[in-house]
Amino acid sequence: NKLFSKSDRRASLSLLFWEKCCYNINETKKNIKSCSGLPGTHDFYVLPENRPQSRCRKALGSIYTKKGECIMANRIVLNETSYHGAGAIAEIANEAKTRAFKKAFVCSDPDLIKFGVTKKVTDVLDNAGLAYEIYSNIKPNPTIENVQTGVAAFKKSGADYLIAIGGGSSMDTAKAIGIIIANPEFEDVRSLEGVAPTKKPCVPIIAVPTTAGTAAEVTINYVVTDVEKKRKFVCVDPHDMPIIAVVDPEMMSSMPKGLTASTGMDALTHAIEGYTTKAAWEMTDMFHLKAIEIISKSLRGAVENTKEGREGMALGQYIAGMGFSNVGLGIAHSMAHTLGAVYDTPHGVACAMMLPIVMEYNADCTGEKYREIARAMGVEGVDNMSQEEYRKAAVDAVRKLSEDVGIPSKLEALKEEDLQFLAESAHADACAPGNPKDASVEDLKDLFRKLM
Repeated sequence: NKLFSKSDRRASLSLLFWEKCCYNINETKKNIKSCSGLPGTHDFYVLPENRPQSRCRKALGSIYTKKGECIMANRIVLNETSYHGAGAIAEIANEAKTRAFKKAFVCSDPDLIKFGVTKKVTDVLDNAGLAYEIYSNIKPNPTIENVQTGVAAFKKSGADYLIAIGGGSSMDTAKAIGIIIANPEFEDVRSLEGVAPTKKPCVPIIAVPTTAGTAAEVTINYVVTDVEKKRKFVCVDPHDMPIIAVVDPEMMSSMPKGLTASTGMDALTHAIEGYTTKAAWEMTDMFHLKAIEIISKSLRGAVENTKEGREGMALGQYIAGMGFSNVGLGIAHSMAHTLGAVYDTPHGVACAMMLPIVMEYNADCTGEKYREIARAMGVEGVDNMSQEEYRKAAVDAVRKLSEDVGIPSKLEALKEEDLQFLAESAHADACAPGNPKDASVEDLKDLFRKLM
């Protein structure tokens, strides 16, 4: 019984799910192997290879035994500290001094530097007399090369902590750099895919989001693009969680309308997929429903750059991250990752296009959850609706919000001859196993066609 194959690790973003199968663990206790460090629980176990995959997908979870029953313990991983509200970036200097950090390695993309957004944070460091070095070789979909160049630059810098300023791209790059510095055996980057067995926490990260969508400041996930193989891969590691998140809506005020809309729809996708994933439970349901409510009320205003809209989205996307990081996502994200890798489609746009399509596909496996999604999105009278009606109302509300903020519903670049590769890549993506309804390659091809 090999503990983790590469395919197991690729799927492990959603190995948090538990399909409530009961298995007489006492009969096979001697065959169970344990490992630690996977997302969602304290300790994970892999049941023997003869365990029916259809019943429990290798049944990973923190398993305790009681009279032959399997019991899973849920785990929540969050920042040590987070700051929220206008002006919160001033706390960065206080935290750096309190923790006796010496020099920051600041990861921020070229546009943020060009437009003076990064300077808001470096001014705080300058005023406090704190040393730093800026690294800006970061693409919108960060690549293996971006990470490896960053690792080399960090080693030369003499820095002892990271400050990630930006959206998911800057934060994902910082996470990968921090993990590899602490765990150099993963310097090839590709070996970090899925749940890599890293031994040490990454270099301390202070995360400062400039977009309201990815929630990378409070997640254990990061995504890297493999340009050579034309694919994105998801990495999941509790060791990469930023120790501090500084969620300051004033850092987001310069976002253009299109970026505000796409990152906001990414946040809504996080909340809805996290709420319906196989691993969802009461605590994460609480996070996700509140996030859906706040995002639905705030996104239109944020696109118009209102103070209330910006503040609402800053909070809503963070709350969504508190949930989905601990339970995984679904095929809307699997398919969005693939569209981003092949066509360079902005991640939030891809998520927004796929979300209502995937919601329709998943509907018959979601119980009463779409009623609560519709309610959270402001739909009235849901308690008087039939199941078919409130499911349609939830999907319609998502479509209407996406349309209102200017997201397209079709992808002109999509070609019939690409569908097989797209579907196979999405099927192998780490987010796919958490989807509430299993999807075959053929199913995914049909869903992609709806974008044409």
